[in-house]
Order: sequence, then structure tokens, then C-alpha cells
Amino acid sequence: MNNETPKPNVVLDKSFAFSICIVKVNQYLYKNHKEILPLATQLLKSGTSIGANVEEAVSGYSKKDFSSKMGISLKEAKETRYWIRLLYETGYLDERQHHSLLQDVEELIKLLTSILKTSRAE
Repeated sequence: MNNETPKPNVVLDKSFAFSICIVKVNQYLYKNHKEILPLATQLLKSGTSIGANVEEAVSGYSKKDFSSKMGISLKEAKETRYWIRLLYETGYLDERQHHSLLQDVEELIKLLTSILKTSRAE
């Protein structure tokens, strides 16, 4: 049995924490803005997919599998950025929510881009 503490994984931790934020924002939108449920659902799907694909990438069978899943995570992060901007510009997210979510997703995009550049260069 392996008793080693797992190494911290920044992108895994940050993408999971971001998923939690997305779920909470989605709960807020469902409670307060039922008229935009389809948009809230899109945000929930893409925002939580980032971490799910990172999790799969970390468990990938090959370097190609790893890069593929990280690439999907990056695409999902960019899609999530779109939904955050749209929900803010249409008045469904306030300035604080928008700033916090946008800052987090931009950080994930930078991390994922860096990881992909590194993994493709090796």
C-alpha cells in the first residue's frame, strides 16, 4: 500500500476550486434568474468540464492522451470565459461575480496554455 502524500497539482486544484465556484454561481442563477436557465446550464457544463478533463489528463495513458485532454480543458475554459462575459454584459452577473470568475478562468487559460506548450515541446 502506498502511504505517500500525493504531490500538489496546481492546475488540478485550481480547476476543481473553479468548478465549485461555477456550481455556486449556477445555483444563484437558477434561484434568481429562472428565465436564463439554458445559459446557466451552458456555464455549468463548460465550467465544470475544465476540471473533469484535467482530471482525465492527469490519469492519461499516454502523452498524446494527456495533451488531448488538456486541449479540451483549454477549449472549455475559453467557452466558459464567453458565458461569463455574456452573463455579465446582459446583467445577470454583478461586477464582483464577473471580476472573480473572469480572473479565475483567465488564470486557468494561462496555466493550460503553458502546460500544452510544454507538453508539445517535449
